[in-house]
Amino acid sequence: MVAIRRILVAVKDAGARQLPAVTKAAQLAAAFGARLELFHDITTTLYTGFPGGIASDVRSFEREHRAARLDQLESIAARLRRRGLQVSVAAEWDYPAHEAIVRRAMATKADLIVAEHHHGRHRMTWLLSATDWELLRMSPIPVLLVKSRRPYRKPVVLAAVDPRRAFAKPARLDARILHIGAAITEAVRGKLHAVHACAGIPGGTFAAPVIDASLAAEFQRKAAASARVAFDRALRSTAIPASRRHLVGGDPVDAIAELSRNIGSAIVVFGTVSRSGVKGVFIGNTAERLLDRLRSDLLVVKPPHFPIRVPRAQRGVRVAPAPVPMP
Repeated sequence: MVAIRRILVAVKDAGARQLPAVTKAAQLAAAFGARLELFHDITTTLYTGFPGGIASDVRSFEREHRAARLDQLESIAARLRRRGLQVSVAAEWDYPAHEAIVRRAMATKADLIVAEHHHGRHRMTWLLSATDWELLRMSPIPVLLVKSRRPYRKPVVLAAVDPRRAFAKPARLDARILHIGAAITEAVRGKLHAVHACAGIPGGTFAAPVIDASLAAEFQRKAAASARVAFDRALRSTAIPASRRHLVGGDPVDAIAELSRNIGSAIVVFGTVSRSGVKGVFIGNTAERLLDRLRSDLLVVKPPHFPIRVPRAQRGVRVAPAPVPMP
């Protein structure tokens, strides 16, 4: 079983009235007996060149601003400590935000990052922001991205696996998805489901036109049988009952999103991969679309030996020349 001993919570706004990421991280910390750190990254740009402004005493402003954020975090931590949790706080000047979060998580040897979804100015408020996206893309540590404000109450957890590796995912990634999905489910006393979405089985589509209807039916039958064997093989070390094993056809994004809604999943667990070369780390078109379609919380897992592409050294305060006023 996956051991979660340290959890880092990326607190976007320490002064917010509602902190769903903190609430859910606290639930997990209590269940796992894990240490919790509340971390706030300060990305404010300081501008030089204003006479008598903050740039005349950047260091003083930096200290005061950090102290104010730490006070806010301590107020939150005090409430959690009264519940018996071990909680520390940290606030650092660093940028960009996703790198700062990963740096802090690696420095503290966190086993899980919990972050609140940054709502952007989109037509659909569940679309991911650049910070969310880059955090999920670059973090070698599992990331739980909190989209829903509802606390976990015996939640349904859905683990999305790809045993036939249709999207070039390594075989060991499915094992990690299932292991951490099972650990989270057990910790919060939920129910674990698994899904394998396959376009070539009934309900799916074909890569090429099929002229004969009987040939199409035979193709789908064989594809479904092959997918079922691979799916059951991937789940053979789990205790997931047959009623919670979902082999679904159709576009994987549509199929998984629909299933998630139908079973009322609170968390969807899936994996992302990495590549060397110009593209570096990427998530892929299927996962990219899935990230924005799902309204449940997302738990994103990386394969073993995921390359770390985040510099370990903090960048500190971002200082820039004051903008020149327009004539």
